[in-house]
Amino acid sequence: MKAMIFAAGLGTRLKPLTDHTPKALVPVNGRPMLEHVILKLKAAGCTEAVVNVHHFGQQIIDFLHANQNFGITIHISDERNELLDTGGGIKKASSFFSGTAPFLVHNVDILSDVDLKVLYDFHLQSGNDATLLVSPRETSRYLLFDTNIRLCGWLNKLTGQTKPAGFIYRHDIYNEYAFSGIHVVSPSLFRYMDNQWEGKFPIMDFYLQTCKEARIGGYLATGLQLIDIGKPDTLAQAAAFLKRMS
Repeated sequence: MKAMIFAAGLGTRLKPLTDHTPKALVPVNGRPMLEHVILKLKAAGCTEAVVNVHHFGQQIIDFLHANQNFGITIHISDERNELLDTGGGIKKASSFFSGTAPFLVHNVDILSDVDLKVLYDFHLQSGNDATLLVSPRETSRYLLFDTNIRLCGWLNKLTGQTKPAGFIYRHDIYNEYAFSGIHVVSPSLFRYMDNQWEGKFPIMDFYLQTCKEARIGGYLATGLQLIDIGKPDTLAQAAAFLKRMS
């Protein structure tokens, strides 16, 4: 099993903690976020991972080296010259994912109780080009799926904005689920990343623009427990979350 960890973000919501430290190395319960994610992936069977770096990228490289990559093979996707966002980051790292085997994609600032092996195996059986871990938790922005849990659109509940362009939302047709920041991608997805998708772009924009052609599905985890370590005041919540999970 291979994986990609998004660790290149600027961490602006975590200032001042990220003024001199990359977000990925901000500690939660005594260990950097990146370590928590690597160990969770390793426990699920991951043997090889790509970590993208930008903000204080050398600190992340040095941290991985000092810990012998936690016993797995880790490649660095270097975005220090240009931060490519999630979609551009995946495309830049595509050379690491040749063949047909899917790879897990995990935001470094997400902690959850999901069984990543179960998610991965679901994707293998689904025939999807990408499978997004989703749940019915309350949020302001939802991904919209049909009855086959295939991605169709996006809705901002506060503003009424929808994506992609021209999408018409009907509450009696679509199911509203929140995205978790964790997904599984098959290399078959790369054939849809043509010249229109170059440089910096969010993976969700790509999913929404191509979901009529590519098979983008959801894995619904109804009891999912998840925390997004987005702001300094969530660090204490994250520490408590990890204690409950241990």
